[in-house]
Amino acid sequence: MNYTVTTTKTVNEAVESIENNVKEYQFGVLHIHDVHNTLNEKGVPFSNECKILDICNPFKAKELLSTDMIMSMALPCKISVYTDNKQTKISMLKPTSMFKKFNSNLDDIAKEIEESLKNIINQSK
Repeated sequence: MNYTVTTTKTVNEAVESIENNVKEYQFGVLHIHDVHNTLNEKGVPFSNECKILDICNPFKAKELLSTDMIMSMALPCKISVYTDNKQTKISMLKPTSMFKKFNSNLDDIAKEIEESLKNIINQSK
């Protein structure tokens, strides 16, 4: 269901690497959610660092949405970078697991997107 790697980089270093590597796969970073800061600003103490990157390949997004608009609920793709037990981890939900819950006809594109996301993560660790 998910793909996770551990890195020796800090959360910010890993996020910066992802921001640089997404371009090679025609993805762009739409937004970065800083969960740690957001929760703490709301008065909810949270010690782990956690940044969630919303990323999108517009060509793949158009292909998904042209097939089934219900896929809009699964977009954009997300890569999470967080600390867990004093380690930095980079994770994603696998499109091959997630997309078929919406539309089983999307296996091929799910595999393509998943391969790109794994490459981005592996190059960023």
